[in-house]
Amino acid sequence: MRYYRCIKLETLLKLHTDSTPALNTVTSYGDDYIEVSHVRFSHAVAFGPTGKVTEWPVQATADITLALLRQAAGLPATAQDPVAFLDEGENAPLPRPANAPEVLLVGTGKHQKFLSAELVQPMWAQGVGVEVIDTRAAARTYNILVAEGRRVVAALMVPNGDSQ
Repeated sequence: MRYYRCIKLETLLKLHTDSTPALNTVTSYGDDYIEVSHVRFSHAVAFGPTGKVTEWPVQATADITLALLRQAAGLPATAQDPVAFLDEGENAPLPRPANAPEVLLVGTGKHQKFLSAELVQPMWAQGVGVEVIDTRAAARTYNILVAEGRRVVAALMVPNGDSQ
């Protein structure tokens, strides 16, 4: 009788709602793979809640560039006008693209490896938060934010992929 009550109690203590099955979620990860919506990848990937999961051409944090961050976030490359600062205030923010995510989660492999402020500052200037954490934590955080309906994009390296 006690065993039955424990099982029954577990079914009542659901801590989160089921995510929509049409959304991309991290369903599993291991030392040499990341699984998104039950499809296993052995290389770095970038994806949002909807759309394709694409290969992200990064093998180490040293490979990450602003162009690759923008690619992962699905943002177009911006052409900087070298004299635009003359027409704008000194700290004028760049316009936020309509399709910009609220946050870009960068999973740096097995261990957290910070990116330079100079690298991520242009993303911040456009209103895109960049969180750099280890891949396992990034995967869990991504799933939580997707379940909350947040506009989030993940760029994840395979957990053992960064040897630097």
